Amino acid sequence: MELSKPRAMAAGPWLLLLCLAAGAVLQARAQPDSKGFISIDCGLSGNTGYVSETTKLSYVTDAGFIDAGTNHDISDEFMTHYVDKVSYTARSFAGAAGKRNCYTLRSLVSGNKYLIRATFMYGNYDGLDRPPVFDLYIGVNYWHTLDFRYLTKYYGIDEVMVKEAIVVVPDNFVQVCLVNIGDGTPFISSLELRPLNRTHYPQATVAQGLSLDSRLNFGPMTSDIVRYPDDPYDRIWDPEYAKLIWTEITTTQKVRNLDNDLFGVPSTVLQTAVMPLNASKSVWLLWDSEPTPKYDRDPTPGYIIILHFAELEVLPRNAVRELNVLLDDKPWFTTGFTPGYLYGTFAYNTIPFTNNRRHIYMLDVVASSNATLPPYLNAAEVFSVFPTTNLGTDSQDVSAITAIKLKYHVTQNWMGDPCVPQTMAWDRLTCSYTVDSSHPRITSVNLSSSGLNGDISSSFAKLKAVTYLYVQSTESNLA
Repeated sequence: MELSKPRAMAAGPWLLLLCLAAGAVLQARAQPDSKGFISIDCGLSGNTGYVSETTKLSYVTDAGFIDAGTNHDISDEFMTHYVDKVSYTARSFAGAAGKRNCYTLRSLVSGNKYLIRATFMYGNYDGLDRPPVFDLYIGVNYWHTLDFRYLTKYYGIDEVMVKEAIVVVPDNFVQVCLVNIGDGTPFISSLELRPLNRTHYPQATVAQGLSLDSRLNFGPMTSDIVRYPDDPYDRIWDPEYAKLIWTEITTTQKVRNLDNDLFGVPSTVLQTAVMPLNASKSVWLLWDSEPTPKYDRDPTPGYIIILHFAELEVLPRNAVRELNVLLDDKPWFTTGFTPGYLYGTFAYNTIPFTNNRRHIYMLDVVASSNATLPPYLNAAEVFSVFPTTNLGTDSQDVSAITAIKLKYHVTQNWMGDPCVPQTMAWDRLTCSYTVDSSHPRITSVNLSSSGLNGDISSSFAKLKAVTYLYVQSTESNLA
């Protein structure tokens, strides 16, 4: 386990990206804003976006981010003031050429960290009352299986599902892909990307992404969430308060982050906390890691837990506030710790926790044996981890074949990475795969009978590993 300690650290942004370009004009529009944010209202008609009333952030249409799918509105009965405007529309991929359809987010910084958030509201947009089940990928790496049958059965057809990940992206773009697994049509309501500092969330690496389970702001007695502009990274902090067992602690004074801050928690979140009404009790956090039956790829996911503390009260003389943390009744630390007054402190694990005996996790923040005051907690984040070790196709091959796709308007299943995963490789391509951790290469291209017109693209010559190329047919008109 790790506790925060003051020291100097450098800061920098982080990154993620996916899919293919739709044309030069649309690409020019599909750029991050001045903050590095990308905010897409998926399924919004036309080319004109809008400014969110709550965050004042600008949302744009899908144009330039994806070249497949159709726009839909959710059923009128679900368009209420309780539902965010971005959930009024959806982009659906019924009848798409391939089972994988991808959004491409461009103009990112290679090697940086990004927060990616996708929102889904079925809302019977297709009038079929058949909520789907489908997979979600970040680039060539599996992220999560979305089960809207389960969601609507237990929470209602108007329930919104939000999936968020923090990842390091090796390229200057990232693809977010929806994959049809034969259980209904994939759809999406909104897609957002936010750059983080390079030092934030050290558990997110080139080999491992973080998938958000919950992000809780303890103490507020209202239902208001905290996000941008209070959180400059536009993370969503959900309020958590149980008035029968906890009491609120608040301050109006600014709570500062330490010099070695790793998470950038906003002062608004750290200005509230809860402590137990019974001083001998704990502030607890409970979550269920049981995988979705049949669909979850990893039955025993590992978890990263990040706890945020800040002392909000001037303590009486001789009073001692000292904390410890128990996970499934096992202590994180050998001794207690004391957060500073009006300074954010964090505790976290770097090696994912796994619990093979059961699917329920129980975390308690308790007072140490030396304490005279009850424990407290300001905020908490819980993530499951997922591997990001799959390598995509060689970048020069990707650039060349993408240019060929755009030039000839290829409308087959040419979406996402050309060669990876192998089960979703593009039709009419052959790829080579090695066991030495190198990127796959395109070795043959067969575009016969594809109705190609115009001159022969110079991009074919950039496919350096190709040993077989066939582009002529009776329907072609290549010069």
